[in-house]
Amino acid sequence: MHLSTRPILRRVALAGAALLAATAAMPQAAAATDDRTAVGGGKLSAVIRYTENGIPHILARDYAQLGFGTGWAQAADQVCVLADGFVTVAGERSRWFGADAAPDFSLSSATKNLSSDLYFKGVRESGTVEKLLATPAPAGPTEDLKELMRGWAAGYNAWLAQNKVTDPACKGAGWVHPVTTADVAARGFAVSVLGGQGRGVDGITSAQPPGATATPGAAAAPAATDPAAAAEAARAFFDTARYDMGSNAVAFAGSTTANGRGLLLGNPHYPWQGGRRFWQFQQTIPGELNVSGASLLGTAVVNIGFNDKVAWSHTVATGTPVNLHQLALDPADPTAYLIDGKPERMTRRTVTVPVAGGAPVTRTQWWTRYGPVVSDLGAGLPLPWTAQTAYALNDPNAANLRGSDTALAMGRARSVAGIQDALKRTQGLPWVNTVAADSAGGTLFTQTQVLPRITDELAARCSTPLGRATYPASGLAVLDGSRGDCAIGSDPDAVQPGVFGPGRAPTLQGAPYAENSNDSAWLANADRPLTGYERIWGTVATPRSLRTRGAVEDVSAMAAKGRLTVADLQKQQFANRVPAGDLAAADAAQACAALPGGTATASDGSAVDVSAACGVLAGWDRTTDSASRGALLFDRFWRRLTASTPAKDLWLVPFSAADPVRTPRTLNRAAPGIGRALADAVAELKAAGIALDAPLGEHQFVVRGGRRLPVGGGTEALGVWNKIEAPWNAAAGGYPEVAHGSSHIQAVGWDGSRCPVARTLLTYSQSSNPGSPYYADQTRLYSEERWVTARYCERDILTSPKLKVVPVRERR
Repeated sequence: MHLSTRPILRRVALAGAALLAATAAMPQAAAATDDRTAVGGGKLSAVIRYTENGIPHILARDYAQLGFGTGWAQAADQVCVLADGFVTVAGERSRWFGADAAPDFSLSSATKNLSSDLYFKGVRESGTVEKLLATPAPAGPTEDLKELMRGWAAGYNAWLAQNKVTDPACKGAGWVHPVTTADVAARGFAVSVLGGQGRGVDGITSAQPPGATATPGAAAAPAATDPAAAAEAARAFFDTARYDMGSNAVAFAGSTTANGRGLLLGNPHYPWQGGRRFWQFQQTIPGELNVSGASLLGTAVVNIGFNDKVAWSHTVATGTPVNLHQLALDPADPTAYLIDGKPERMTRRTVTVPVAGGAPVTRTQWWTRYGPVVSDLGAGLPLPWTAQTAYALNDPNAANLRGSDTALAMGRARSVAGIQDALKRTQGLPWVNTVAADSAGGTLFTQTQVLPRITDELAARCSTPLGRATYPASGLAVLDGSRGDCAIGSDPDAVQPGVFGPGRAPTLQGAPYAENSNDSAWLANADRPLTGYERIWGTVATPRSLRTRGAVEDVSAMAAKGRLTVADLQKQQFANRVPAGDLAAADAAQACAALPGGTATASDGSAVDVSAACGVLAGWDRTTDSASRGALLFDRFWRRLTASTPAKDLWLVPFSAADPVRTPRTLNRAAPGIGRALADAVAELKAAGIALDAPLGEHQFVVRGGRRLPVGGGTEALGVWNKIEAPWNAAAGGYPEVAHGSSHIQAVGWDGSRCPVARTLLTYSQSSNPGSPYYADQTRLYSEERWVTARYCERDILTSPKLKVVPVRERR
């Protein structure tokens, strides 16, 4: 798809052509000499213009060369993290880091390097990725995307060949080496199955038929799965609130804004370390593509971003991306299963993994027409392989290498209708929703994602007893794999067999606001609830998370107020309002004050004087701003209270589907857990030498370059929009590092000019290299609640006071 030939694009094309021509002739000495810049002669080339905060604007003639510039620039900032990911998808972590060490969980949920390697090496040796690359579009990747990936690999390799690695995380390491297009595609495959096979890696690689030699150290085969326990385990396993990824996003229609144009605020919550970091950049092919935003590392496209007409963000969706098939095994052979009484043999996949300091390890995996045999989905959901029964995992995203095509098509869209068209044509999003706004004032929420085509009718007709428990609880269907009439069907508008077509996806168009905070599609707009979708997409008329409730309260009030601008989006991002505090802090303070003698009994049976906590809770401003006094006390108290007290005992007014944003509410001051949680929180803070009214930022912070940077925001349990999840470490001062939370934030609007009005922030900064000037600069901005003004138009890029033009080329 080519963009319209408007005057601005003609000027961009002329400027781009002049830059490309000029930089082609630049001598190497004209470029700076840090890790980002070395240049040589060759075939593929691009121009990288760096502006403030080290944000690259990549200019190229075609997709291969755009990929080249992108791969080069990503390597310059993130070579060690990228190289570590390529070790993962090659199945070589045990070779370099040992079999028993744990991966960083960025590309799967494998608990040890060995299980990660067995899975990913099996994927590579089976030719899965190569087959997907060879599949014609639309079921497979487009030629544009394949050229981008080819160019990305060449750019990464060229940077390695022409620069020295200075990041201490991998300086001089033998595992940093060139990659191929297939390696780049394999990383895309890993991201695609992250919510499916990627979450079942341990169960896939440990599944063995009864009587097989047990894996050394493996536990005995579990007893038959209890349906009631399995239902709760499946609900927990697929609970988006427990993921280390999430997001908020809201689109506002022109009817709510100051100028009649749309607005979008995207606030993804992703890991701050490792291979699922975002990386910020702009990609331009004059006259063809001009998009700015952020990419997941190792990806050659803008995943979340904006152009001059439309902006979009994603939120992790509630759709259950897999299902199980319960197999009836051949009595004579536990590696054969029956379909309509006829046996079908499993496919044996034998994989050998090299191990540092030891002999190679060989294991066998077992695959069926439905997918791999799996022994569990997490510790709470065992799926034992017996002489009669085994379970196979169906993950349709294992046949989906289209995610980057979807992102590329969205980058070329000119409206929310164009975003929806991109989703319908490419159908590549594996586990996220899309929220979008455009310059004409349109809004969109849609859960267009790749899900197995499990209808409620199919689940009712074909569920096993286990499935009849798990499907209502979590959307995890367990179908009778022995019946041919229980095969998953296809929708006519689906580009891939066995999945829902986009026409079945919950979708809301043109609403005054469209918002999602990782609950189901039901309340994307509280005044226009979405219903009628199959259970696998998510729930309807069920309790919402505190984050969803707080978000809907905030954005609906904003929409009602009207005359919104980008500045209002910025205020919302850092409002740091605590919905849990608004609901419960005053009642908790009164319950505290009512305790006899001002004491409460802690979990260990000791009596704790909590009297000082009562006033702190009463005086707290109900925010998690860095300067907020009482936020830390409430946080430690609330986590304990909600972990130990069921919702039915916590609130006096129960949940009502007729009032889902305001219920449940009214804290039960008589709940026995209140005193215990207060005592435990007070004792904990006193033991750590932390004052009950200490400012939050003194104890929630990160250290960069030896300097403490206070961090505002709060945890999922508090319901804060600006989500921050940080491990508690009292000895280190409280919350001394962020594990995951707000990441690539964008507030985007339009003012009628040719340039979007955009403010962005990459909370953990652009580079993982502590020696880089872009290692902590945006983290300091985040700490200070300041933003980056996006430079999108050519005039803004070329007038940047920090402009550095870097031509990059292959050497051959």
